[in-house]
Amino acid sequence: MTTKFLLTEDELPSHWYNILADVPEPLGAFLSPRTLEPLTPPDLTPIFPMAIIGQEVSAERWIEIPDRVRDIYKMWRPTPLYRATRLEKALDTPARIFYKYEGTSPAGSHKPNTAVPQAYYNAEEGIKRLTTETGAGQWGSALAFAGGLFGLEVMVYMVKVSYQQKPYRRALMETWGAKVLPSPTDQTEFGRSVLAREPDSPGSLGIAISEAVEDAATRDDSHYSLGSVVNHVLLHQTVIGQEAQKQMEMADAYPDVVIGCVGGGSNFAGLAYPFLADRLSGKTNTRFIAAEPAACPTLTRGLYAYDFGDTAGMGPVVPMYTLGHNFIPDTIHAGGLRYHGDAPSLCLLVKNGFIEARAYKQNECFAEAVRFARSEGILPAPEPSHALRAVAQEAAAAREAGDSRVILFNLSGHGHFDLGAYDAYFAGQLEDVELPQERLDTALAELPKVPAGAA
Repeated sequence: MTTKFLLTEDELPSHWYNILADVPEPLGAFLSPRTLEPLTPPDLTPIFPMAIIGQEVSAERWIEIPDRVRDIYKMWRPTPLYRATRLEKALDTPARIFYKYEGTSPAGSHKPNTAVPQAYYNAEEGIKRLTTETGAGQWGSALAFAGGLFGLEVMVYMVKVSYQQKPYRRALMETWGAKVLPSPTDQTEFGRSVLAREPDSPGSLGIAISEAVEDAATRDDSHYSLGSVVNHVLLHQTVIGQEAQKQMEMADAYPDVVIGCVGGGSNFAGLAYPFLADRLSGKTNTRFIAAEPAACPTLTRGLYAYDFGDTAGMGPVVPMYTLGHNFIPDTIHAGGLRYHGDAPSLCLLVKNGFIEARAYKQNECFAEAVRFARSEGILPAPEPSHALRAVAQEAAAAREAGDSRVILFNLSGHGHFDLGAYDAYFAGQLEDVELPQERLDTALAELPKVPAGAA
């Protein structure tokens, strides 16, 4: 019996799925950071192309993928789905475990699924330059790759601790033509203000976002490009789940549990949202587990409230689970999961009980990543190691219950540029960080005061 399920190029999805057509209640309005009144499309035109703004506010269930984007997708899509039979044996479980592997993209992760359409829509509008932030470097790598395909200059503000931990991610971005700076920088007004207060700041995604937005908003030739959180990004990622639905049919199985790691929500949503459509329509009882780091436990310990998406308060104010826009996480190796908030649509589904959130420490996650690598041969990035920890828990529960539940998870990228983290793990140098309540309370005290009725 084969353990690998492949689709042909002709089976590549033709449309993206928009979960906003099916959520159990409307999302709260996105608010202007200046007035705290509902945001309007003109408020976003300085940083996004009109096609992206249209997708961000659309309630259409299906949005067509442009032919040129689909043609580029075919460089690596459809991606494979595997049954992890060797991992099942290693976990001594009757569960059937499947994973969708996104590490086959040129950037080594799921991120090009949105980088390519974002570069396309910006180029179509005549934009010459894109700015962005990146944590561990997967997103910056993806946008550097996509920008090069469309002749766009790309400026990446990389969170400083990741810039230092992952030099080869920076080299990859530079190979594709991007310029990479460690954030906070002295190149933006906000970066200079952070450095004045904390010269040795390790940076955060919130700070890097603020720098990238400031950069784009002050130049006519530039737009800002975001790798997670906002709806158009999650929308673009649903090619993952749509392919997985067809591949699970080939495997004659349907998931009882769908698992993904969560920083902002893009890889989780990309796999889970097409399956969540079945759950929301009452067709299935599939469970969905979002795995996050204990050092940045947005969904498990954050407050559901309106907050800025960036530290400077330049971006929209949105309803989400948040640790506070001024919160700076500890320097764990899963740099892509060090974000203070999460996608509003994902947070709404957690709030309504359709998604369960779990938080894990990094040593237990690396242990599962090592077990996976020794079983299946693929080295996971630190981010999806959190999903693997949840998979191990579900596999143990299946063994105790004596059932053969079907577990599907997203292996969102490989860890070839993260070997320094593995080296630290084997040397016993990884610290298990948990967020003290005092730090959380301090950050949450600084949420914006949204007027009653503004949303």
